[in-house]
Amino acid sequence: MHSSVARACEVSWFSALCDDDYDFLGVSDPALLSSWQHCRDIVLSAESGGYDRILLPSGYRMGIDTIAFAGGVAPLLRRMRLLTAIRCGEVWPPQQARQIATLDQMAEGRLDINIISSDLPGATLDSAPRYRRTLEYMGILRDLLSGRPVDIQGEFYRLAVDPPRLTAHGGRAPLFYFGGLSEAARDTAAAGADVYLMWPDTLEGVRAVLDDMRVRAARAGRTLRFGYRVHVVVRESESAARDAAARLLSRLDADVGETIRSRSLDGTSAGVARQNALRQAADADGYIEDHLWTGIGRARSGCGAAIVGDPDQVLAKLRAYQALGLEAFVLSGYPHQAEGDLFARYVLPHLHHAPISRFDGA
Repeated sequence: MHSSVARACEVSWFSALCDDDYDFLGVSDPALLSSWQHCRDIVLSAESGGYDRILLPSGYRMGIDTIAFAGGVAPLLRRMRLLTAIRCGEVWPPQQARQIATLDQMAEGRLDINIISSDLPGATLDSAPRYRRTLEYMGILRDLLSGRPVDIQGEFYRLAVDPPRLTAHGGRAPLFYFGGLSEAARDTAAAGADVYLMWPDTLEGVRAVLDDMRVRAARAGRTLRFGYRVHVVVRESESAARDAAARLLSRLDADVGETIRSRSLDGTSAGVARQNALRQAADADGYIEDHLWTGIGRARSGCGAAIVGDPDQVLAKLRAYQALGLEAFVLSGYPHQAEGDLFARYVLPHLHHAPISRFDGA
């Protein structure tokens, strides 16, 4: 029952707020470092290209501030939705809810949230309690953004807050996109997320994760929608796409790649371990299966693989994922604006796509 591809999928692009933009991976280019102007141009190009949504990532050590950037760019958009990342615990929950509600009012209801569970600098927690903290945080945000009071005496948060005057647009909390592969992360997603967002994997790997998450969500009395975060390299021919992928790595120093991978606070997570395992199992050219290339992960922590091919091959790969039940794709490429324009030209017009809305269904 998950095989139909007639239903629209959501297609998002990525703005490199965390100094993650390159012409050659691992070779810093001052013109591609995150700045208001550069990241704004990526966003505006994505809207012109027809994407449904833009992911605004969050990092402690790299790049510019996500919430401030979202507030600046929201009034510049006419239709595209924002997927704004927050790191749970960085901001006190009622204050975070007020920020999000304000942003959502500015964006006229076109704001949703990418929930990130990570250590805070100098405050490390084991995985299981960290995800329990995240679930409490998500619950507080959802209630306040929906105009409900909060009275919680939890393991991490103890507070009582009256119903806020300012809620999310329409009085309904934004969608929570959330990912993670550990047992604790999966249970948190099943209990509190709207869209479970996973990193690249083989088709069989994706199938196994989605099957498991459906069971966990049902056990929690909920249903999930599913998304996929992956890079793309699309060119007019397969050989040109493979050449473009190889070019990305052609100037990478191995030590620089290791430094980039290790600077993330999430560098030891189960999801990163899976990306590393895929890269180690790939063939000599870095392909773990047809058109799924793991070379990106040599200079990036987190999402470490790309769909590589001609327009028909990339489209077929996305439709294969759709057939498994994925209905939201968060894509990126290097350099981000140029690759986003290529995907918008070659592939996006052939996808039946539309944004997922918090007002869909019940």
